[in-house]
Amino acid sequence: MKLKNILIVVDDIERSRKFYHDLFGMNVVVNFDGNMILTEGLVLQDKKIWARLTGVGPVVGNADAELYFEENDMDSFVQKLAAYEGEIRYLNPLMEHDWGQRVVRVYDPDGHVIEVGEAMEHVVRRFIDGGMSPEEAAARTQMPLDKVREMI
Repeated sequence: MKLKNILIVVDDIERSRKFYHDLFGMNVVVNFDGNMILTEGLVLQDKKIWARLTGVGPVVGNADAELYFEENDMDSFVQKLAAYEGEIRYLNPLMEHDWGQRVVRVYDPDGHVIEVGEAMEHVVRRFIDGGMSPEEAAARTQMPLDKVREMI
């Protein structure tokens, strides 16, 4: 068995499609009426379809889960967020964790939490390029030294 898709319930499927396309480059793979599969396996489902199919009224975007994306050019992504024509609500602006990974968390138009963070390989390379030794990078990222050496 393998996980194929993640489905989120949305209020306005076209608004959500545009959001995920414009900011994350996701395109429509299949468009059923009220049920849209995007690249990367994300499925958008209209809340009326969800209610009809399940018999349960959805609680849309109550921040009980998070979609996680990786982006190594965080500065450009933050600029992309700032330039987006729609409203962007931040859970937290660009920040750096103690282990060096930079992340930003925003809400999608329906209140689902999205985290965008650097891949740890990029964090290690950024540290090495900045003058850290592999030992220092391993200590800062809390990764085993042999794993850090594989990344450089």
